[in-house]
Amino acid sequence: MTESLTGKKPMVGNNIINQIAFVVRDIEAVSDAFAKLLGIPKPNWFLTGDSDVSRVVFRGKPSASRSKLVFMNTPTIQIELIEPNEEPGTMREFLDTVGEGIHHIAFVVDSIKDRFSVLEENGYPLLQSGEFTSSDGRYVYVDTLQDHKTLVELLESAEPRNTEPCKDGFTPLLGTNKVEQLAIVVKDLDSAAEAYCKLLGVEKPPVIHSGKSEITQVVFEGKPTEGKSKYMFINTPLIQIELIEPGESPSTWKKHLETKGEGVHHVSFVVKNMDEKIKLLVEMGYPVIQQGNFWNGKGRYAYIDTTSTFKVIIELLERYE
Repeated sequence: MTESLTGKKPMVGNNIINQIAFVVRDIEAVSDAFAKLLGIPKPNWFLTGDSDVSRVVFRGKPSASRSKLVFMNTPTIQIELIEPNEEPGTMREFLDTVGEGIHHIAFVVDSIKDRFSVLEENGYPLLQSGEFTSSDGRYVYVDTLQDHKTLVELLESAEPRNTEPCKDGFTPLLGTNKVEQLAIVVKDLDSAAEAYCKLLGVEKPPVIHSGKSEITQVVFEGKPTEGKSKYMFINTPLIQIELIEPGESPSTWKKHLETKGEGVHHVSFVVKNMDEKIKLLVEMGYPVIQQGNFWNGKGRYAYIDTTSTFKVIIELLERYE
């Protein structure tokens, strides 16, 4: 999809977010956990090339930054795990300042030179560039953090990237390995939506307000709350972006904003037999943070504190037929 039906043009030439990337401290442990979550064989990590191969430039200066990488394909997006060395680089900086978690979203582009120039003209500077190790290609990280609450990576490859889901796996932990949503907590919903819609070349969707408490029945950290918020769902070909602006009542979104600031809050999976999945995760040591019903009563959700293992909160969604 290169243009929306309205004729708006995505800033990078397409609006296919095909990768979310995590920076981690122990790639062996995290890749093992993700393999079990997704129901796939554990992939082997590989080390990026030395400076003669990778040619990393971080904030305008050459760097000996190298990373262990793992790629895991799902029916929607690709999950990348990155364990950086101690040399200067955006992943090392993220780990030292933010900690483990989702570092960027990625787009495959036909020409980094052409597409990055558009981002640069719109006020998004280059943060890091480099060359692929195992194939003919290159990447750039663009500093979109202020507007999009995460970084954007552009990938340019001489040959098609392998994004086919593994077919030789086993049953995913949650009964599905389809990542439905990437959700971001923001201070100003309208401003964040404006930035994302401009990046993706789509019309701004309607604002949804949290429903009446007798419908939503939100429980946060074991206590009933109104859980007020307003949010938007922005559809892309592979994954939905959810933007959430919390209200004044206690909620996981408000706590995230107060303790961590704006940024990625959770990833979502649509499941069946949600009570069974919650019980499974709780028994594995992952407590429920918040749960409730959809604003319109047509489903329910539960946020599970899986950050110790998966470096992000996992949301379970159950939609009523």
